[in-house]
Amino acid sequence: MDATVATDGGDPQQAIDAQGERRREELDDRIFDHSAGDDQEGVPFVGAGPGNPRLLTVAGKELLEEADLVVHAGSLVNSELLDEYCAHAELVNSVGKDLEELIPLMRDSYEDGENVVRLHSGDPAIYGAALEQMDALEHEGVPTYFVPGVTSAFAASATLRTQLTLNEVSNHVAFTRPQGKTLTEEEDHISEFVEMGDVTTCIYLGTHAVRDTMDRLLEDDHDPETPVAVIYHASWPDEDVIIGSVGTIADKVEEAGYRASALVVIGDAVTGAGYERSFLYGDWANRGSSGSSSENTSEPEASDD
Repeated sequence: MDATVATDGGDPQQAIDAQGERRREELDDRIFDHSAGDDQEGVPFVGAGPGNPRLLTVAGKELLEEADLVVHAGSLVNSELLDEYCAHAELVNSVGKDLEELIPLMRDSYEDGENVVRLHSGDPAIYGAALEQMDALEHEGVPTYFVPGVTSAFAASATLRTQLTLNEVSNHVAFTRPQGKTLTEEEDHISEFVEMGDVTTCIYLGTHAVRDTMDRLLEDDHDPETPVAVIYHASWPDEDVIIGSVGTIADKVEEAGYRASALVVIGDAVTGAGYERSFLYGDWANRGSSGSSSENTSEPEASDD
């Protein structure tokens, strides 16, 4: 599916609707031509990572170093990253700008032969409004593509020195957000995820709603001792980690004064306690081997099954 060219500049919402309709009818041919990390034509939507500039991917770093224009997500992107990799480029903060302003800016720069990078925080595929921008640009004849980034849940896991999945503790990970302007009460499934027991629930965009979220969990009779971690500015220089439980974390977060920019993690994987040894480096790894374990040097594809 090639990009549809709108000669009149068009309306972003109409462009989004048109691209969505095309997506229902046929797959984009580029799906079969390119993989993540490939050099591609067009405007890349790059994940800046959670904060620390060292967690930017190699692909993202290379694209930023070649950029003439970087449209970035304001204070959600660490200024140290912008200083280190984008000092040579024109920087435009996207905060406060709508599609009607951003799309012509990126389109015109691209058509003038400039290297344009759209820089999102974390990974643009997780709670980023990337696709609507990409569809609007594609409708204007400007090709786009994703460059993945490290999402804050992974930075939080590294900070906590644990895994989000652990054998006999957590078999699933849920990326979610609490009810509010974007999600209705019926669309908030946090309590359901916690009720499953073997799910590590990672709550984005919910720092302001920690008390409301925990109160609802308690009202639903969840164990108040269920571990909870709140990681403020994961991987940033001012990172802060608050450890508590469903019953105590709200008081601790309010005492710290955080209302935004923190990831909330609920579940036993927070502490990393009580997990069982996986099968990967046990007898299962050497199944079918006629000799000693040292003779079987290849690792199975599965990570812990």
